[in-house]
Amino acid sequence: MDSFLRWFYAFMSAMLDGYATIFKGIGTGILKVFSISNYIEIFKEHSVNFNAGTWILAILAVILVIALHGLIIFLIVMGIRKYIRFRHSIVSNEDLLEEITVLQKRVMKMAKEKDEIMAMKVAQMGGGGTGASFNLAETDFENEDAENIQAAAGDEGIFITSTRRFSKLFEVDTFYKTYTPPEYDNEIDLPGICERFRNFACSKMRLYYDIKTVRLFIAGMASTKLIILQGISGTGKTSLPYSFGKFLTIDTTIASVQPSWRDRTELFGYFNEFTKNFNETEVLRRIYDSSYNDNVNLILLDEMNIARIEYYFAEMLSILEMPNADEWELDLVPNVWSSDPIHLNHGRLHIPQNIWYIGTANNDDSTYAISDKVYDRAQPINLDAKGVAFDAPETAPLLLSYTHLNDLFKDAFEKYPISEESMKKIHSLDLWVIDKLRVAFGNRIIKQMGLFVPVYVACGGDELDGIDYVLATKIFRKFESLNLAMLRDELKELVVYMNKSFGKGKMAESIAYLERLQKLF
Repeated sequence: MDSFLRWFYAFMSAMLDGYATIFKGIGTGILKVFSISNYIEIFKEHSVNFNAGTWILAILAVILVIALHGLIIFLIVMGIRKYIRFRHSIVSNEDLLEEITVLQKRVMKMAKEKDEIMAMKVAQMGGGGTGASFNLAETDFENEDAENIQAAAGDEGIFITSTRRFSKLFEVDTFYKTYTPPEYDNEIDLPGICERFRNFACSKMRLYYDIKTVRLFIAGMASTKLIILQGISGTGKTSLPYSFGKFLTIDTTIASVQPSWRDRTELFGYFNEFTKNFNETEVLRRIYDSSYNDNVNLILLDEMNIARIEYYFAEMLSILEMPNADEWELDLVPNVWSSDPIHLNHGRLHIPQNIWYIGTANNDDSTYAISDKVYDRAQPINLDAKGVAFDAPETAPLLLSYTHLNDLFKDAFEKYPISEESMKKIHSLDLWVIDKLRVAFGNRIIKQMGLFVPVYVACGGDELDGIDYVLATKIFRKFESLNLAMLRDELKELVVYMNKSFGKGKMAESIAYLERLQKLF
């Protein structure tokens, strides 16, 4: 045993002596590297024979060595700091993973407890109806909710619940239980509406609109449910639908479009699976509210092309194109709850006819170009000049019903259809444009023109002015996508053809637009 201990002592001593030699050598090396006094002695020994050039080289060598050692120290310090941050991030990530694990366990535990509570409630109700799904979130029910539960318990696919996922729409249901429709003014005609609104905007809101702009706006409402007000900033694009809502005593719902809008949820809302609530927007509420009343309802999409319209408004564009208005439905949720709003039919919301969508659009670097798909379905109205002030008598707002306005539109369609002579000229122009520029009018635009022009005439406008405006904003606008630099002669020929066919100076809007295209390209 003694021999082993002596061996072990000698063995460990030799090993530790080796480690000590290593550390001693490192320490001796560091001391030797940073031995300033030794460097001074060496410098004194050799500097006696230095000339001027040697002194300069020696000084530069010393500076270079000092800089090199400073760089080495800097790199060592940065490496240590980076290692410390790396270790800190690893520790933080480990702490987060531990917290996530704990939260997951808690969620699983709460879900299990929720399932047990739901099972107990179902058992208390006697098991419910066959084929029904249950989603009971509260223990106490109001009498009305209890009746709904009993009525819906036997229906297939209905979730029996006392909670309401559409809180805003439920408020609308509650409001209209005691709603009394106002006394609408059903004697006014279209020219009266135009003139009265113009005077109201002037006298009450200090907004000045040309009578032609008002006629175009009303005629646009007759031709489509989507109107685009475009032009330079400050010409009253936003204030026009806003003031029209004030004029009708029904405020316009304003939705400020954001650049981040990518889908329909930004406009209509979405169902939150976590909270089990539908995040309703004011646009959705206005659409639902419109299903109850006979008002003229407006929704303003302010700066609509600051995001791509085809993304967030695509579904509505498709819905508005359906020929049968009974099929205008928006899918909101895939299932049915017993507490859903009254006018929600199997998770689908019917889009009523008494609502219009008014979009404002600027054309600058911050916006997207509006595609033909959108323009074809809308009626653009150009607001390129600031309104000129005028004097108007004090004018009260108007209680106008959708039914009366729609009857005025139908009456205008019958009394002021586009004349056969004008239709022949339009058809000939269509053939000329197809032959020379390979652009066709399309049945949709012809149909919209047949609705727009009669109402524009009924409002006090001229038939050719209405045709001229539709051609400029919906047909000739398509020329911008062509290689106009190669079609300058064709554009000049088209101006001559328009003057010859419709009369010199009769199609001022279209000719001015064509001449502007020639200058731009």
